[in-house]
Amino acid sequence: MELIWFEDYLALAGTLNFSRAAEARHVTQPAFSRRIRALESWVGADLFTRTTHGVALTPAGEHFHNQAEMLTRAVHQLRRDTLEVSGRGAKLLSIAATHALSFTFFPKWVRGNERVLALGNLNLISDSMQACEQMMLRGDAQFLLCHYHRQMSSRLESRQFRSIVVGSDTLVPLSAPGKNGAPHWRLRGGKPVKYLAYSAQSGLGRIVAAQWGTKERAFALETIFTSHLAATLLSMARAGDGVAWLPRTLAEEDISAGRLVEAGAADLHIPIEIRLFRPLARQSQAAESAWAAFEQS
Repeated sequence: MELIWFEDYLALAGTLNFSRAAEARHVTQPAFSRRIRALESWVGADLFTRTTHGVALTPAGEHFHNQAEMLTRAVHQLRRDTLEVSGRGAKLLSIAATHALSFTFFPKWVRGNERVLALGNLNLISDSMQACEQMMLRGDAQFLLCHYHRQMSSRLESRQFRSIVVGSDTLVPLSAPGKNGAPHWRLRGGKPVKYLAYSAQSGLGRIVAAQWGTKERAFALETIFTSHLAATLLSMARAGDGVAWLPRTLAEEDISAGRLVEAGAADLHIPIEIRLFRPLARQSQAAESAWAAFEQS
């Protein structure tokens, strides 16, 4: 058995597409397929079904998933910890953070934790929620800072990860103002409102979808643009292109200046938490010291 087989499996389980998974693993598709077959031969069971309609996990493949994630992460963590003990590894603390929090909440929050800054080199990795989850599942970061709502879907299961609340935020539907100062786009019955939406990679998009995706609502939305970057949606909302649900921490300056106004009543707000995630398994001494500092703050 080789570790790369587990990593290949996780890439395919995440994409359910051989060509995309092979591209992500920087290998040709035939070579990638052979490695997946080799893993299935080692396990002794098919982990994926392959049909003309696509790829899906078998029941055995579903069962294999959580342990494969934990084992892969543990092996990478073991290597880093051993290098650190030997003096050859950098005592680096990596925090994966979603874009929206990297530019607003994170700098103030981490400056308020002097004990963490004193521990050594702190590395911030800013990306989409989907990419941040992948980093945590692979063990490429010790912590994940993200927006959270109890109804949103997440790959960071409680059996493998724990979290603490480190802040709060609110998703607010915002629009550029019209000539009279009222919202140019208003969420109410009648004609569909131009909607600036989050893509599937976005955690904020998952939250908005959980809140409004399936519920009956008194307004209609017409999606005209999609991005995983809240800052991009903010710029387009400010330009008058449509309505976007934006974190107040990101949009507060534009709201205060009158460049953005609320497009609906307060019952359309979505209260959310800002959470810090970590693996349940014990990490390096520096990471555990950082976690203790975060908990105390």
